[in-house]
Amino acid sequence: MKNSSCVMISELLKESQLREDGVLKNFCLLTNSFEGVKRDIEAIEGNYDFVIMFGCDKSLKSCVRIERFAERNGIKLETNLNLELLSRRLGEGGIGNVISETPTHYLCNEAYWYALQKFEGKAIFIHIPTLKNIDENLISKIKELKNDGILDGTFKSCR
Repeated sequence: MKNSSCVMISELLKESQLREDGVLKNFCLLTNSFEGVKRDIEAIEGNYDFVIMFGCDKSLKSCVRIERFAERNGIKLETNLNLELLSRRLGEGGIGNVISETPTHYLCNEAYWYALQKFEGKAIFIHIPTLKNIDENLISKIKELKNDGILDGTFKSCR
């Protein structure tokens, strides 16, 4: 069964990210377990400008939550991407958002922590509403920002 983060990725990537054999390029699905995300992230090869991660939060209704930190075993890691610029651009695109200064203690935090570590802070985690709660225009608004190139410049802007 698909969740809203899977739907978001599918919409953002569409045909422009397909290889000739129909497989998505520069795309990775992580195992839904604490042991699996570590293994999956460590296995990612390549040098990326940035990594975008999406996860679901059932408490969100019409906005997204941008995570600044991930914490594991008392060690806190912070993204080095410009979250204030991302927040402003999302807002200008009609997407309500908040930057969280408090790491969660669930699987999303675990995955984000390993990604921040592996990619030296060049990662961002965005929580979106579940399919049950998501505003029908949210995904299309984010897709529009991506297609206009607005988000690419945002994610490449480090603090």
